[in-house]
Amino acid sequence: IVAVEPFDSPVISGGKPGPHKIQGIGAGFIPDILNTNVIDEIITVKNEDAFRTGQKLARTEGLVIGISSGAAAYAALQLAQRPENEGKRIVVILPDTGERYLSTLLYQFENEPVSI
Repeated sequence: IVAVEPFDSPVISGGKPGPHKIQGIGAGFIPDILNTNVIDEIITVKNEDAFRTGQKLARTEGLVIGISSGAAAYAALQLAQRPENEGKRIVVILPDTGERYLSTLLYQFENEPVSI
């Protein structure tokens, strides 16, 4: 199990809470219900990477996802690129929809292609 948290608020990783733009994750505390013993790895994701991945999935796959889903997808892509994961199946949970973000920067596409 791989956890995903904002680069700017890496609380699960042992860092300090901070402001970030990945809504839905990185609340600045570790909930009592979270069993950290089941987490094998934690990947921190920068705001820009979450946004760009969300935009790319909307453009190329037609997925209307939210910012935290962009972060989760970015982390899954990072895992998939590792040599030890070649040929393995990686399952990612996209935890939110993009409906509430349609009027935000997440869905304000530029004319340039998104590269990750």
